[in-house]
Amino acid sequence: MILIEDTSVPASALPVAQFKDHLRLGSGFADDGLQDGLLDGFLRSALAAIEARTGKALLERTFSWTVTRWRGADAQALPLAPVSAIVSLVLTDAGGGTVTVDADRYQLRPDIQRPVLAARGATLPPVPTGGSATVTMLAGFGPDWSDLPADLAQAVLLLAAHYYEYRHEMQYDGGCMPFGVSALIERHRTVRLGGGAA
Repeated sequence: MILIEDTSVPASALPVAQFKDHLRLGSGFADDGLQDGLLDGFLRSALAAIEARTGKALLERTFSWTVTRWRGADAQALPLAPVSAIVSLVLTDAGGGTVTVDADRYQLRPDIQRPVLAARGATLPPVPTGGSATVTMLAGFGPDWSDLPADLAQAVLLLAAHYYEYRHEMQYDGGCMPFGVSALIERHRTVRLGGGAA
């Protein structure tokens, strides 16, 4: 299984001004934007860490997911949520030839925890022997920061602030998230039973 982020979060979607307020940074000076690149980096790092911990794509973008077999003949759970659309399903044979599957052969079953790619008929198109299937999907709560649930948005700000405050700390502390962040994201974490089966 290979999951690739095809498009990245645009800088305009990140709440840099809100993050500055959260950090209580001074404003009204000639060099107000001096730290914007640094703050952008901490927000992106916090976003990535929370997405990894929860299995959720927070801000909307496209992802490609490649597998060598389906877990079920008629349905396959997707590796992240929420998914709003399946952009394409492409089958690649052992020789590298590709076929784009007609969209009327599959459907998305949306779910906040485990969205599913499901067959419209009896089975999903079979993955070629020695080949793969690539599902391109649009995932995330929405394109804007305001689309995020309030607790996840706050968790990103808290974790980014933690990274900012301890940016010069070189000692390893076990890699644990601050308690407040863990408490905010706990209800969004996916319970993984059955190895991700649909």
